[in-house]
Order: sequence, then C-alpha cells, then structure tokens
Amino acid sequence: MRKVFQEELTQVGDQLVEISRLVSEAMDKATTSFQVADVDLAQDVIAADARIDFLQNSLDERAIDILALQGPVASDLRMIVGSLRMSASLERMGDLARHIAQLARLRYPSTVIPGSMTETFNRMAELDQEIADKLTVLLESRDLEVARDILKANTAINDLHLSVFKAIAAPEWSESPATTVDVALASRYFERFADHGVSVAQKVTYLVTGAWQPNATEHS
Repeated sequence: MRKVFQEELTQVGDQLVEISRLVSEAMDKATTSFQVADVDLAQDVIAADARIDFLQNSLDERAIDILALQGPVASDLRMIVGSLRMSASLERMGDLARHIAQLARLRYPSTVIPGSMTETFNRMAELDQEIADKLTVLLESRDLEVARDILKANTAINDLHLSVFKAIAAPEWSESPATTVDVALASRYFERFADHGVSVAQKVTYLVTGAWQPNATEHS
C-alpha cells in the first residue's frame, strides 16, 4: 500500500510539472501574439487553455482521492494540500495568459500597446516568461535558489506595473480611453501572472523547509 501511495504522490507532482510547462508555453505564445498582433497565435492560446483546466481538475480529483483513501500525515499531507493550492495558481496563470491573448485578438490588426509603452511591456513579458520557465524547473528540482530568482523577477514586474499606472495618470498622457483601459488591463494581467508564480514558489519553499512565510500572500 505504501508503494502505491508513493506512486500516487509522484503522479501528482508530475501533473504539476506538466501544467507548469503548458502555462509557460501559453505565456510565450500569448506575449508574442500581444507584441506582434498575431491573431492566429492568440487563438491557439485561448483554445489551449481548456487543456490546462482539464489537467488541474484531474490533479485536484486525484489529490482529494488520496486525502480520502490514504490518510496521509506530516510531509505527505503538506505535499497534497500544497499541490491543490499550486494547481489553482497555475490554472489562474493559464487564464491570465489567455486574457493577454484575448486582448491581442480584440485589437487585431493593431497592437494593444502604444509605441511609448512598448519597451516597458516587452520587459514585463520577458520577466513573466522567466518566472513561468523557472517554475517548471523549481517544481522538478525544488531548488530554493530558483524560488529566490522568481521573487526577484516579481519585484521587477511590480516596479514596471507601478510605472505604467504613473504614466497613464500623468498630464502628458494623450492616448484614447480605449487604449488607456487596454494598457491598464494588460499591465494588471502581467503583474497578476507574476504574483501567482510567487505563490507557487512560496508553497514549494514550504514543502522543502516546512516553514511557512508569514508575509506570504494568496492571490485570486
């Protein structure tokens, strides 16, 4: 029975890694569609989100079955409960990649962001992709140095997000109301994607160390 239990735990971990890889792929395609107004690529991201949702539901069902049938304790219990929460964050990251792709599709054939903001959003996209890629590495390796890299990238995104809102609130901002809304929404999507990445990184840190960070924040 113990061998079966450990195999089930391994499968839960493998599913988390698979979801993380799909999220990374979704963000890569979403940011490309966003930057170059590629409506076909945007549609690919939107359609592929159903796969992430399906895998999250499958993982959650498996984890709940383990809780109900195996009665795990201590570190195993932390792993299962943590996996449930991490899968929710990863699924939300997939949703946010889809939201970015939907903005690209909505404004096609134009790009979403005005030229004055291109550099800022390109950097946000780069940092979000770094977080997505590192999450997969972290889930596979549980290397806490990778978790620290994710936190650093998130700090940089927070600074960029703040700079966007300062820009659109400045007297010299002259873009249309529709563009202003697009810019604000897009910045929020990129920022929230990173927040959920941090949430996953914090939970992996907890699994490794057994110590919860008191300043950790859950994100919706």
